[in-house]
Order: sequence, then structure tokens, then C-alpha cells
Amino acid sequence: MSAEIVQLMEQAGPFLSAAVAAYGAGILSRAGEATLDAAVEDTAGLGRRIVRLVWRRRDGDGRAALARAASKAADESGGGDAADGLRREIERALREDPLLAREVAALLPTQRGATVNISGARPIGAQHIGIAVSGDNATIHPPKP
Repeated sequence: MSAEIVQLMEQAGPFLSAAVAAYGAGILSRAGEATLDAAVEDTAGLGRRIVRLVWRRRDGDGRAALARAASKAADESGGGDAADGLRREIERALREDPLLAREVAALLPTQRGATVNISGARPIGAQHIGIAVSGDNATIHPPKP
């Protein structure tokens, strides 16, 4: 489950960072929700839903730690990742509660990807590709009408 939690946190990280940036210390409250536009709501809103879900499932000490991490993230500015401490608190909660981890995973968009295996002296790897040439003295002919 540990590797799954790490992967889950990597996927949730951008949403949590966006939530801290958009909501600041209000991440745990409802204030300001109506002021966010749809684009921000897609990312920051999801991060906020994750934080609230974790909040509801924590005990008093867990909630206090989460509130401190959210407040500290909101107060930090400039260099570094302001949501790092918040992510650590959420990761701790997910490790302690596998059901919570599954609930958070269900909130996140499904990852779509492709596995591309490449080999050889001059390999080309891509998920989507038009024309690709690998090698010396290659000639590309335009398609015939």
C-alpha cells in the first residue's frame, strides 16, 4: 500500500498546491467558494475537496495537525512548495486509513497514459507522432495525392 500512497500523493499534489494558492488559510472553510472561476475550481476545488474529506475523517489531533499545515502553507510565500507540509499530513492520514486512501483516489481523475518501449541505436519514442526519421541519409517523400 505504501507505493500506492506515494503514487496517489504525486497525483493529488498539483490539486493540493492549487487549493492552497486559491484558498489560502480558508481551505478548510466555505468562505470564498463563489469567487472562483470554473478553471480554478477544477484544480483548486478538487484539492479542497481532498483536504475536507481528510479533515472529516481525522480525530481532534489529526484535525489540529491538518489545520496547522494548511495555515502554514497559506502563510508561506515565494520559494519552495507551500503545500509540502499539507501533503505530508494528508499522506500520513492516507497511510493510517486505507479506506480514506481509496476515497481520495476515487476523487482524482483517472490517469491515462501509454507505455512506450524503445530500443536501438537511435530510438524514437512518443505517444503521438507524425513523421519521424531516425538514421543517416534518410529521404522523406511527400504523400502522393
